[in-house]
Amino acid sequence: MIREVHPIEEESYRRLRARLDTSHFPPLTRAVVERVIHSAADLEYADDLVMDEGELEKAHAALHGGAPVVVDVEMVAAGITRRETVCRLRDAVAGPGLTRSAHAIRLAYEQVGPGALWVIGNAPTALEELLTLDAAPALVIGLPVGFVGAVESKAALRESGLPAVSNVSEKGGSAVASAALNALLYHPVSHSEEKS
Repeated sequence: MIREVHPIEEESYRRLRARLDTSHFPPLTRAVVERVIHSAADLEYADDLVMDEGELEKAHAALHGGAPVVVDVEMVAAGITRRETVCRLRDAVAGPGLTRSAHAIRLAYEQVGPGALWVIGNAPTALEELLTLDAAPALVIGLPVGFVGAVESKAALRESGLPAVSNVSEKGGSAVASAALNALLYHPVSHSEEKS
């Protein structure tokens, strides 16, 4: 199914590219950078985001091959427009040394198992919990926002060696996390991916 792009979105991207040259990025990296910037109207993400094109290619293939998508909060789920997601926050309970967000990640992992794409835009504790599991993710989009734990959890994600999209600063949030996933959803599937 071909996605119809609204004229307002086309104009927004035209203006973004007039202000920032993204042509040097490889295709999927460029797609993620531009969609995140578009979602936040923040050009600084071009220098703040951290990702690897090879990892994005594998994640793109997994996503279009039907891998589950897990989110930390309903706001992230609401931003992902073309795919069902798993969010277990409503079922989660906080306990000693465990936030509701962290418990939701445990519940989601029990449901989906390894190989999922994880999209975390709100809770650093959700990202921290994911890093304790043997989740073998196709990709972790770790873009939690905040002044407490966000920078540290994203640094831990990068140090983990897991395939990831993250950023260096405190910035992030549900809108940019879902935008990063949408960039992979909206990017066309290549003929080689269709055959595999």
